[in-house]
Amino acid sequence: MGGAGSVAPGWSIGKACSMAYAREGAAVVCADLKQEAADDIAHLIEKEGGKAIAIALDVSKQDQVEAAVAKALQAYGRIDILQNNAGLGILGGAVDLAPDDWQRAFEVNVTAVMLAAKAVLPGMIERGSGVITSVSSIAGFRHVGFPYISYGATKAAMAHVTKLIALDHAADGIRANTIVPGLIDTPRIEFTVHTARPDLSFDEVRAKRDAQVPMGRMGTAWEIAEVAVFLASDAARYVTGTDMFVDGGLAATVRG
Repeated sequence: MGGAGSVAPGWSIGKACSMAYAREGAAVVCADLKQEAADDIAHLIEKEGGKAIAIALDVSKQDQVEAAVAKALQAYGRIDILQNNAGLGILGGAVDLAPDDWQRAFEVNVTAVMLAAKAVLPGMIERGSGVITSVSSIAGFRHVGFPYISYGATKAAMAHVTKLIALDHAADGIRANTIVPGLIDTPRIEFTVHTARPDLSFDEVRAKRDAQVPMGRMGTAWEIAEVAVFLASDAARYVTGTDMFVDGGLAATVRG
């Protein structure tokens, strides 16, 4: 992966993936809605001797996506890897979710994938190579135990959009795959799950999540990052259009 240019928007899983790409020799563009979060990741990469630039980016805005890609090309000359990692989850079911929240979830989780692909694909097509990886969620494939209709619907759509990109551009030498994380131990879970289950302490939430997984524990962001690096590498050169579950066996279980 040495010399590859990669773009990985997002935080937590995105942070781990950015670090993992850099450790494999990729020059990384760290893009986050908050400039300080992007700066933090870039500084960590540089501290380890890697190459990184930081960009504030709303992935749902076409002009910002195009500007970010232009900055990446100016800095590195090419983009070999695009990782769609930004995600917005808004609690609520069909009855109580506001239409504006539904729309915003689609903008961030689905439209952003198309906008990013639209911006990076011409260069990839011209070179005859490139990798696009989207980070979906098990919520896009099964109910997660509480009302999360906008997140589930958009993460399912994200995976399908990525699959369509893979099939549309397989003959161009471009691969696109989706990582489907299960229950991952990130800072985000404290807010999301506690909002859904305010009757539980954070320790109780963690214990319940661990117990749901056949392997007995939540996954880590680094375990997602290792799969992302694999999918971007030549070792995965015949892998495209795939939903890769990284979930400790959770998706294979039958809820009792």
